[in-house]
Amino acid sequence: MDTQLSRSASDKMFGGVCGGLARYFGIDSSLVRLVFVLAVLSGLSPLIYVILWVVMPLESAAAQPAPAARIADQTGEWQYDPYTGQKVVR
Repeated sequence: MDTQLSRSASDKMFGGVCGGLARYFGIDSSLVRLVFVLAVLSGLSPLIYVILWVVMPLESAAAQPAPAARIADQTGEWQYDPYTGQKVVR
């Protein structure tokens, strides 16, 4: 689970709130969007979304993980990044 709640800069439709919540809780952003759409029927969701949009900070470029291609492997032995678990692209 991510330790900081922030709006997503890459996974967004309107403000990145659902993408940020999905990343924070480790679930698919489509599910979070579906919950917000279903909650619109109660009339509470638009207000909550606007409040979260104002309160949640936008993720910074420094907080995003580095792409696997930027990792320097001097020996050529790495197949996966030891920190992120992503496959190293050569």
